[in-house]
Amino acid sequence: MGSFSIWHWLIVLVVVVLVFGTGKLKNAGSDLGKAVKGFKDGVKGSEEERQANANVPPAPPQQVVDKSQTTIDVETREKNRS
Repeated sequence: MGSFSIWHWLIVLVVVVLVFGTGKLKNAGSDLGKAVKGFKDGVKGSEEERQANANVPPAPPQQVVDKSQTTIDVETREKNRS
């Protein structure tokens, strides 16, 4: 789009203003600034969290129960209820 003349850019600007209006365009800059600031804060927070977690030793592995080996004897359970 660098090869467009100034007249092409002027027409694009007029169309954008007609579609969005001047009020939305005024707020677009502040919205973009807030989004960039929020992104930077999120990246900074994740870096701090990563550094804080680097000092914590990993948790020991939990014992895994093989559920295919566990069964429920329905008849025994019914007898114990009565």
